[in-house]
Amino acid sequence: MALPASIKMLGIIPGILMIILVALLTEASIDMLVRCSHEGKITSYGWLMGETFGQWGRIALQASVVINNIGMMIVYMIIVGDVLSGTSTSGVHHRGIFEGWFGPHLWNSRPVVLLATTLFVFAPLVSFKRLDSLRYTSALSVALAVVFVVITAGIAIVRLIEGTVEIPKLFPELDGTNSIWELFTAVPVVVTAYICHYNVHSIDNELEDRTQTKPIVQTSLALCSSVYIATSFFAYLLFGEGTLADVLANFDSNLHIPFSSVFNDVVRVSYVVHIMLVFPIVFFALRLNLDGLLFPTARHISRDNRRFAIITGSLLAVIYLAAIFIPSIWDAFQFTGATAAVLIGFIFPAMIILRDPYGIATKRDKILAVTMIVLAVLSNSVALYSDALNIIFHRKVEA
Repeated sequence: MALPASIKMLGIIPGILMIILVALLTEASIDMLVRCSHEGKITSYGWLMGETFGQWGRIALQASVVINNIGMMIVYMIIVGDVLSGTSTSGVHHRGIFEGWFGPHLWNSRPVVLLATTLFVFAPLVSFKRLDSLRYTSALSVALAVVFVVITAGIAIVRLIEGTVEIPKLFPELDGTNSIWELFTAVPVVVTAYICHYNVHSIDNELEDRTQTKPIVQTSLALCSSVYIATSFFAYLLFGEGTLADVLANFDSNLHIPFSSVFNDVVRVSYVVHIMLVFPIVFFALRLNLDGLLFPTARHISRDNRRFAIITGSLLAVIYLAAIFIPSIWDAFQFTGATAAVLIGFIFPAMIILRDPYGIATKRDKILAVTMIVLAVLSNSVALYSDALNIIFHRKVEA
């Protein structure tokens, strides 16, 4: 939901090129992991890191997955709060669904709504101990995401035909050094959208013909890229320079089409349900990796009900509190995307291919690996630096 804001910052052409470039680098990094894993008969990302760099390699990966996924969980809960209870940006309040339907009340305030969602929606969904128990919710979540894209694209196309949308900027508007640095803050958002590396081995292990892994990954990335580009382009086309960090918050305004309020509610409800259904899938990997960090020699968490309940409850509490106090999904994306996500997606795979534990890396692989590390470190360091400056400057202005 932050990708349209990235397009707004970068402009349409650089923004779309950025989405495609990160997709290509993601495909290359996953290919590195898969080839090394097949050669060494490795069945998990953590195992591969352990074989290549020892115990500390495995720990580094698990810690990165925990940071990345807990950041994603916070983002999901912030979006739920924005949609159901509303949000304020630059002094402008955007009404949530409940506030629009019933008016502002204590029971539909952000803390209360998120608490109820955590207790009655997220808690039951994350209580499953097997990932295959969520296969139907996963399929439904994909369908709901498609609903969002189709409706947004349809509205944008109708308004484009009617001539009621502004012509979006193709390139960023630069007015100094600070603006150039700020462009890099869009990189972590795009990177985070492609982090799936810790799930690839699970799919690879279930395939009878493991040579099919590469075309499956390529097809999946092509599909994701198409959805990301469509979502970003049409949402930015629809809302222009008013596009918010969480674009769902924009769907509280008049869309200038018949039944505007109905479409607003359908878009927001469909996507918030999509997020609720995706939440337990990402949470599953978060809980598993945190347990591996805290209790590396203990029996599997699914066999210890007490440990399962304590870790699950503690994580939900931390995510809930963070979602209350972190004001924007952009802030959460900046931290996780520029740190944990870039490690999982690019730096760790590149380091594995440079170490080359199984002697399969070509000269091209090593050049690409060095390029990925340099690009990842430079772009995300600048993004963190720019973000820090923005936070410090914002606080000085407020003071």
